[in-house]
Amino acid sequence: MLNNLAVTDCCSPTGYRWAFSERRARREARRYELRGLDATSRRIVELLKLHGVEGLTLLEVGGGVGAVQIELLKAGVARAVSIEMTPTYETAAGDLLRKAGLEDRVERKLMDFAEADADVEAADIVIMNRVICCYPDMPKLAGAAAAHTRQVLVLSFPRRTWWTRLGLSLANLVLRIARRGFQVFVHRPERILATAEDNGLTATLNQSGVFWQVAAFRRLG
Repeated sequence: MLNNLAVTDCCSPTGYRWAFSERRARREARRYELRGLDATSRRIVELLKLHGVEGLTLLEVGGGVGAVQIELLKAGVARAVSIEMTPTYETAAGDLLRKAGLEDRVERKLMDFAEADADVEAADIVIMNRVICCYPDMPKLAGAAAAHTRQVLVLSFPRRTWWTRLGLSLANLVLRIARRGFQVFVHRPERILATAEDNGLTATLNQSGVFWQVAAFRRLG
């Protein structure tokens, strides 16, 4: 399945496996167990809890070990679907779900979500937390997320500041020299927002932190 990922030469299946390795998954799972959610993930969870999540369905793309899913399931979300590019997070995520007693309420799938179409059902809530920056074709990925949203879409992505662009440009240069097959993208925030709005969503939040920007959208009517 991974060999069919619709990505460019800059981002190969091997590159994604390297960037999001089993070792990284174990480290993220340990951090969540010891410290809870990171600041950006916590902002997303609190925002959604404020809107109300009781009985709703959740689709998270690139949720990693599933910490956000676990917190929202505990807050009242009925069921969740998790989409990942690589299988490297499956063991750590499964362990966390079992410890939380939530394994029967989450379905985990491996695929390129931008190519999912009807293979993934729409959900009341869709989340892509720090995912858009790892995918070259932003309009296709963000458009797929918006199209699968029944009620609320929440995205986080790097702010397009001079320091993020400089830092990530240097990081990408190192990655290209090392031939890692992976790259980070700082897509234009206005284009991200426009893509969601072109798919029938209305922006309700556009909040910037030091590095990450969080945007929320709602499907009205």
